[in-house]
Amino acid sequence: MAPQQHGTEIGMKTLVWFRQDLRLYDNPALFEAAQRGPVIPVFILDEEGCGEWRPGGASRWWLHHSLRSLQQQFARKGTRLILRRGPALKVLQDLVEKTGVTAIAWNRSYDPHSVVRDKAIKNYFLNKGLCVTSHNGALLTEPWEILTGQGTPYKVFTPYWRQASGQIDDSTPYPVPDLETVASLPKSDDLGDWRLLPGNPDWSGGLAWRWTPGEQGAQRRFEAFLEKGLPYYATKRDRPDAEAISGLSAHLHFGEISVRDIWRKLRLFEDLSDTATSVTKFRSELGWREFGTYLLFHFPHLPERPFRPEFVNFPWRDDKEALRRWQKGQTGYPIVDAGMRELWHTGFMHNRVRMIVASFLTKHLLIPWQVGARWFWDTLVDADLANNSAGWQWVAGCGADASPYFRIFNPVMQGEKFDSDGRYVRRWVPEVGALPDKYVHAPWRAPREVLMEAGVVLGKTYPAPIVDHAAARERALAAYKSMK
Repeated sequence: MAPQQHGTEIGMKTLVWFRQDLRLYDNPALFEAAQRGPVIPVFILDEEGCGEWRPGGASRWWLHHSLRSLQQQFARKGTRLILRRGPALKVLQDLVEKTGVTAIAWNRSYDPHSVVRDKAIKNYFLNKGLCVTSHNGALLTEPWEILTGQGTPYKVFTPYWRQASGQIDDSTPYPVPDLETVASLPKSDDLGDWRLLPGNPDWSGGLAWRWTPGEQGAQRRFEAFLEKGLPYYATKRDRPDAEAISGLSAHLHFGEISVRDIWRKLRLFEDLSDTATSVTKFRSELGWREFGTYLLFHFPHLPERPFRPEFVNFPWRDDKEALRRWQKGQTGYPIVDAGMRELWHTGFMHNRVRMIVASFLTKHLLIPWQVGARWFWDTLVDADLANNSAGWQWVAGCGADASPYFRIFNPVMQGEKFDSDGRYVRRWVPEVGALPDKYVHAPWRAPREVLMEAGVVLGKTYPAPIVDHAAARERALAAYKSMK
């Protein structure tokens, strides 16, 4: 994909501004800058530039470890990653003055705040006579390249993906470039001084156990998925107890792995009998990731306002106690509680379970989707403004591509279907672990003697259901009808 650029020449010293592209391989901004001359790599923690969407706690933990990994990679290449904190334009002005660079390069971000900020920064330095280039290092296609026949953005996934998947740039990846040594580099902040890691108490033990942030960790996880997960992806991806998902969402969000490289490597498996269907399905999921970014780019209000404007009138409830029990995994519905506890301990939740818990919050409890999205934003290691907002709106029924009817997941049936032997629930909700499979997703249905034998006392050792499903369903449907 050709970069947006203004004036280039060999011998330029370039400041490469890293953002959500924390990798060396297949990094177009870094590679093309290195072909012109010396490179000064910089990461700026610009929390003011994020507006109200500053990174949440789990994202900050991941960012710390990802930056530490990137620092080590640059050290092995004979240079240093410069860390600075503050408003991006002000920091860049200072660095340009101190380094004498004649060019700045970055890979594009697509959230509303970044688009506005980056445009202002580009115009500022162009007016100062610098060469400024921006590149696509995050997506398979650019959001402005995929439009309807009327020149408007798509609002439904299927026609969007039909066009987008046929326009993917599948060219050779950019190799890790050789970097010239820069004699004098400006002072860098100490990563520890940024205090991205949790203090007292340190809740990150589960995150450290499950994840290895950084480019090398991303590559290892992808290789493991190709070997162990891809053959079963099409048939088992909805089972939270199966190891059939990629686990790449956080790595992709922070740009530790290239989505174009993933797409290319899937070619090796698309014609094999045991993986062909899974490749098609996994590519479609990559398409949903693209579609989320696409929607946010064209509809910047997505994180705050319903995509379907009629939902402005939906009669949401303010129920702080119900919200607290949902957040803590104490709703009395084991599949919901298992998901919320997995999220709290590991910074992650299986996608099927995300849909279940989001449906429970917005449909059973009638708590606004924005409240759930905020909780995910703080607790998910893969918190992504586009996909978090689009996903919550889709489940709530007010988003793009939403169901024409008011879908309300039955948490018991969902548990029985996708966790049929209760392995997932037993892992995260051990209070009900001794119940037979027949009752593990609905303990209140078990006979008294079965509960006693399993050591379950509803309301004491494990909560009774916070709401009755049938009554909550009727209340939600009534709310939907009243809105219309």
